[in-house]
Amino acid sequence: MTLGRTYGVGLVGLDGRMVEVEADIGQTLPSFVLLGLPDASLNEAKDRVRSAAKNAGLPLSRRRITVNLMPADVHKRGSGFDLAIVMAALAAAGDIRCSGRRVFIAELGLDGRLRPVRGILPAVMAAVEAGYPEITVAEANADEAALVPGAEVNGFGSLAEVAAFLGAAPERLIFPPQIPDRPAEGGGDEPLGAPGQSRDMSDIAGQSEARFAVEVAAAGAHHLLMTGPPGAGKTMLAERLPSLLPNLSDAHAMEVTAIHSLVSGGRTCSQLLRRPPFESPHHTASSAAIIGGGSGIARPGAASRAHRGVLFLDEAPEYDRRVLDALRQPLESGKVELHRAAGTATYPARFQLVLAANPCPCGLASGKGIDCTCTPQQRRRYFSRLSGPLLDRVDLQLQVQRVSLREFAGDGRAEDSAAIARRVDEARKVQHARLKDWGYGTNAEVAGNLLRGPLRPPPKATVSLDRAMERQTLTARGYDRVLRVAWSVADLAGHTAPDADDVGQALGFRQQQGEAA
Repeated sequence: MTLGRTYGVGLVGLDGRMVEVEADIGQTLPSFVLLGLPDASLNEAKDRVRSAAKNAGLPLSRRRITVNLMPADVHKRGSGFDLAIVMAALAAAGDIRCSGRRVFIAELGLDGRLRPVRGILPAVMAAVEAGYPEITVAEANADEAALVPGAEVNGFGSLAEVAAFLGAAPERLIFPPQIPDRPAEGGGDEPLGAPGQSRDMSDIAGQSEARFAVEVAAAGAHHLLMTGPPGAGKTMLAERLPSLLPNLSDAHAMEVTAIHSLVSGGRTCSQLLRRPPFESPHHTASSAAIIGGGSGIARPGAASRAHRGVLFLDEAPEYDRRVLDALRQPLESGKVELHRAAGTATYPARFQLVLAANPCPCGLASGKGIDCTCTPQQRRRYFSRLSGPLLDRVDLQLQVQRVSLREFAGDGRAEDSAAIARRVDEARKVQHARLKDWGYGTNAEVAGNLLRGPLRPPPKATVSLDRAMERQTLTARGYDRVLRVAWSVADLAGHTAPDADDVGQALGFRQQQGEAA
C-alpha cells in the first residue's frame, strides 16, 4: 500500500475543523511535497518530519512523498500537524498500521520527541464532537486533553513510542534519552489562568455604599463604573470582585479553560479552571490587545481571556477612546468577531466590565473640589472619553468618596468576602431557578421584553423609573438595565419581586454620574 491516512484538527479561533491527512509514495525522484494551503510554520514540517523519523529509527522513503491536507481550500497553520503528517507517511510505507479514525496532534522535535502545542483542549473538543474520540497527543498535553468528556487519549513522549503502539517493529526503533523536566515558570501549582484569591473585602475600610454596589454587581453579573479621587479604594474594590463570584459550572469552566489553553504560551493545565478569571490590562493597551488581533487568524484579547470573569480597566479615561468604544459590541453580544483576510475568528467574551476613573485629570475635583487645578473644559474633555453609548451599557455608576478618619481607624470588623460570597451564591441560585426556562443564568443577561413582560415589577414599584423615562433622563436601554439591577437588589434582600425601594436604589446607582443614561 502506498497511501496512508490520518487525521488532525485545524483551529480557527476556538472553532476546530477536522483535517484529513493523506500521504502518497510515488515512484519518482526523492522529494517531499506538502499540499493544502499550509502556512510557513506548517511548510517547515517537511524538514522536521524527515529528521524526526530518521532519529526515531523509521527513516522516510527516499521516493517522492506527497502529503495532502483536506479540505484543500482551507488554510492550515501551526506545528500541531507534524505528528499526523509523519504517521500518514509511515502508514503509506507500511511501517505502521494506522487504521480507523485516530487523530494525531503534536509537534515534532528533530530528535523524535513529541512537543506540546497550545490550544489542545479546543482541538480535542472539536475532534470528539465530530466523532473522532481516539486522540494521540504529546505526553505533556495528555492531562489537558483528557479533560474533554468522551475523549480516549493516549499521551506519548516520542515518535518511537507512538510507532511501537501502532505496530512498528521494536528492534528498529530508537528512543531518545530522557531529559529532566525543567521546573515550571513561576514555580507554583496554581492552575493556568486562576486569579489570586488572597484579596479579601475585609481589607477595605468604610465604603459601605461602594461595597454594596460591588455585591450587587457580583450577584447579577452587572457592569460597574466607579468614579472618585485617587486613594478612595476603587482599585481595591475592583480587585476583590472575583472573590465574591461563585465557581464556574462545568460548561463555563470548559469554555474558560479552552480560551486559556489557546493563549497559554506552552503551559498546560491538568484541571478545569473553576474560578472566574480577572484581567486588568494597562491603559496603554491597544485595541488588538484588549479585543483581539494579530497576523493571520486573530488571537483572543483581554476581553475573551476575561470570559465568565472580570475585565477591569483602571484609569478608564486614559484608554484610547476607540479601544473603549470597541467594547460596546461585546458587551451586548457576549462574543468578539475578528474579521481578517485569512478568515474570521469568533471568541466568547461574556465578561463583567469594571471601570475606575478619577473625576478629572488631577483627580481632586471631588467634594468641594477647591484644590482642583483643572479647567471646566479639561474636566469635560477628560471624562468625555467615556462615550455616552458605552456608559449606557454600564448598569451601576457609583461615586466613591474618600474614606473618613473614623472609618479608616475603625474596629476592623468589616465583612469578609466569604460571607458576602454566600449571599451572592444564594442570589445566583434564585436567579437560575427563575430564569432557566428562558435560557438565562443571571439578571444581567435577561432580555428587555421579559423585564417589561413576565418579569415586570408591580406598577407602584416602577413609579420613579417611569418618571425618569418621561423626563428623558433615561434611555430605553437604561430603563431595562435599571430593572435588571433592581432584580439583583431584590434577590439579595430575599424579595420575590422588586419593590419601590429596590427600584429606587437601582435607579440611584444609575444616575450618580449625572449623565443622561
